[in-house]
Amino acid sequence: MEFNYIEQFIRASIALISSNSEVLFVLVPMLIVVELPLSFTVLSGMVFWYIRAKLRDPLTISPSVSCIITCYGEGEAIKDTILTLCEQIYPGKIQIIPVIDGAKQNADTYQAALDCLPLAKRYHNRRIDLLPKWQRGGRVSTLNAGLYASKGEIVINVDGDTSFDNNMVYEIVKEFEDPNVPAVGGSLRVRNIKKSFVTRMQGLEYMISMQGGKTGLAEWNLINNVSGAFGAFRRKFLIQIGGWDTHTAEDLDLTVRIKQYMGRHPNIRIPFATKAIGHTDAPVTWKELFWQRMRWDGDLLFLYLRKHPYAFSPKLMGLKGYFFTLVYGILQNILMPLLVLLFNIWIISVYNVEFFIGMLAIQYFAYYFMSLFHYLFFLVTVSERPKQDIKMSLWLLLFPIYTLIIRVFSAIAILNEVFRRGHEESNMAPWWVLKKGNKF
Repeated sequence: MEFNYIEQFIRASIALISSNSEVLFVLVPMLIVVELPLSFTVLSGMVFWYIRAKLRDPLTISPSVSCIITCYGEGEAIKDTILTLCEQIYPGKIQIIPVIDGAKQNADTYQAALDCLPLAKRYHNRRIDLLPKWQRGGRVSTLNAGLYASKGEIVINVDGDTSFDNNMVYEIVKEFEDPNVPAVGGSLRVRNIKKSFVTRMQGLEYMISMQGGKTGLAEWNLINNVSGAFGAFRRKFLIQIGGWDTHTAEDLDLTVRIKQYMGRHPNIRIPFATKAIGHTDAPVTWKELFWQRMRWDGDLLFLYLRKHPYAFSPKLMGLKGYFFTLVYGILQNILMPLLVLLFNIWIISVYNVEFFIGMLAIQYFAYYFMSLFHYLFFLVTVSERPKQDIKMSLWLLLFPIYTLIIRVFSAIAILNEVFRRGHEESNMAPWWVLKKGNKF
């Protein structure tokens, strides 16, 4: 009976909306022009990755690796990060550099890192070089301090509240066997997934959109961002392009700068190490999540349209990268949240409540079936923990609602950047550091 009621409701909603052609004129292009091509690109890429992973040879190189850990206020949690880096199965040398930003204010984090120094003696080819920064300078200065203290051929940047599977470095280095690879993105999972409804939804988001989505996009050499919480670079290349830059969203900023080489050097690839897994704590409450997305999504507009507008050239990015960034970076991530918000405001303003509810139902089922399809593909082709991940399937019923809320958050963040220059309010650096940066 329940399924019959749902079917009748869907039929009634479709009939109601079909009688209003102007709504279909707006809704159908949103799905067909943007969502479906992106889904096809991601899903086909996941299939190609699955086939390629089955035929992969063992690692043939073992360059030295430096892991820069950005630390600010993690306390005892830093011990798990350092320990999981010491326990890597990678046979080469690993230099672990915990950089304590504002070591005087963060005495507990500094002390926890000091307690870890004897760990290196228990493991072969492991070295811990603790680097306290007594004056807080923010995330970018922390990363650059670690970069210039690093000795390894490969540099991996990680957050101080992130732990790793013991094959992480092995999987990252595997991607660097190709000399045309300057950078590699790593996979992140939500460690505190059972903490709240919000963390469960983010857990699904990380699986479907981040781990699964980036795996698919990377097969087409279209990865959108090398995560600031977990990414890897050739050290010489990173120094050559100037390391990390100030302001905010240093990870996307660096990725955009790397992509500017692709037009002149078409063999450059930025792969995604799907099996290199990091585990991080996600925001637990809606309030924490809101402020995180205010920073994430507002920074997109700042970087794409204010700081790096000159970068969007086929000569710099290559035709494929240029077109994808226009569609995915600007249309999908900047314009689409605004369009979704305005679309629903228009519907509730012009039509009656029944029509608005029907419209929400159509959006819900459209995104539910798309999310379900991506989730199933993820389980079959990408997931390294399918028995664990399948337990999240029932929560998928609520995922479209979460997606709509996140779209609203994104729209607010974008408007905040447009009218208030929100990137200047970032908590990634003290105000006096941001003030010294160039105005864009």
